[in-house]
Amino acid sequence: MVSKVYSAELPVGEHLVIYKNRIACENVSGREGRIALVSGIHGDELEGQYVCCEIMRRLKANPEYLRGIVDIYPQLNPLGIDVASRYIPRPEMDMNRIFPGSPSGTVMERAAAAVIDDIAGADVCLDVHASDMQVREIPQVRISSEFGQRLLPFAKLLNTDMVWLNASATVHEATLAHSLNMLGVPTLVVEMGLGMRINREYGNQVVDGIFYLMHEMGLWTGPVIPVREPVISTDGEVEFLRAEHAGIFLPDIVHQHYVKRQEKIGEIVDVLTGTVKQEIRAGRAGMVFTLREYPFVYEGALLARILAEV
Repeated sequence: MVSKVYSAELPVGEHLVIYKNRIACENVSGREGRIALVSGIHGDELEGQYVCCEIMRRLKANPEYLRGIVDIYPQLNPLGIDVASRYIPRPEMDMNRIFPGSPSGTVMERAAAAVIDDIAGADVCLDVHASDMQVREIPQVRISSEFGQRLLPFAKLLNTDMVWLNASATVHEATLAHSLNMLGVPTLVVEMGLGMRINREYGNQVVDGIFYLMHEMGLWTGPVIPVREPVISTDGEVEFLRAEHAGIFLPDIVHQHYVKRQEKIGEIVDVLTGTVKQEIRAGRAGMVFTLREYPFVYEGALLARILAEV
């Protein structure tokens, strides 16, 4: 059942509406478990759109297996999605920096508060993101070490390749995930792929994990596939490789490649002179879980992240 979570009139005749789709088992008693699936906080991250659609498709195809409630919020930032922008248009504000919001604040602060209020009470919440246009990410769960002990058992069930503990930039205190965790709703951030793109292989991998999680929670009695065991990391085990010069980045490896210490990752070239400005080599052995996709780089740009000693 589709319903409005929040609506507001905007200038020049615009109308902001945030919807959710609730799919519930038959004969709801009020004692059922509930999982919330959120996406679209950033309008240029579309991987979650596919995940939401595929979850709904599978649930509608086999409703007899559902034993609880699935609340799906596919577009928390519909204005940003309309213009394919990470931010809320005009104020250029990151919606994932205004939670938990305020019922008496600005339009978007009220929207954030309404979302928090609607999700509150769920047994678990998954906030699905993609990377930006510059770098590609393998499917991973990001959680704060502050809530790690509680969230790690859920994270291991989601069929991702990696769980990044203490990924502080992703689970900042003003994010949806942090706000819900503070309210006692176990909330995990799932990240994968590339901005403005949809990788169906990644999406199906995560969807399989979501159904496995629902099965373990008693919300789903249908068939599930065994999930992969993710690699667990902390910030101290992640090596960041950044550009020292502006130019064109040419990678020598593929994504999710396992590298040896000092193995060449790629090089930055100067297209005016044809010279190599920088060779990028791994400082430590491990798995490349982030790799730059957009070729043009500037000094300090992220080129790769390596989960060391895997």
